[in-house]
Amino acid sequence: QVQLIESGGGLVQAGGSLRLSCTASGRTFNNKHMGWFRQAPGKEREFVAAISPSGLTTLYTDSVKGRFTISRDNAKNTVSLQMNSLKAEDTAVYSCAGGNRLRTDEGGYDYWGQGTQVTVSS
Repeated sequence: QVQLIESGGGLVQAGGSLRLSCTASGRTFNNKHMGWFRQAPGKEREFVAAISPSGLTTLYTDSVKGRFTISRDNAKNTVSLQMNSLKAEDTAVYSCAGGNRLRTDEGGYDYWGQGTQVTVSS
């Protein structure tokens, strides 16, 4: 069993930056593909970014390419999402997830955190 806890959310002005972190408990973190998803009010949850266990392969949704960077530290059981040049449309609850394959759909992930709120003021 893997438990995920996100941190780092908050309120930021448009153009600013935030760094989200997701810390995992359990021994299997190093073998898990990790992803970040977000859900804005009234919208479905959407894929943001994902990273392979080694960290060598990453995926991003088009709207965040060049602005967000996903990374991981397997020694600390942590996956991070550095978010730069934030826009009002990035406002959402951000959740991290872990799974056995590198995928962009929710169904590919078995473990989920509770999420952290990111609010970008324009």
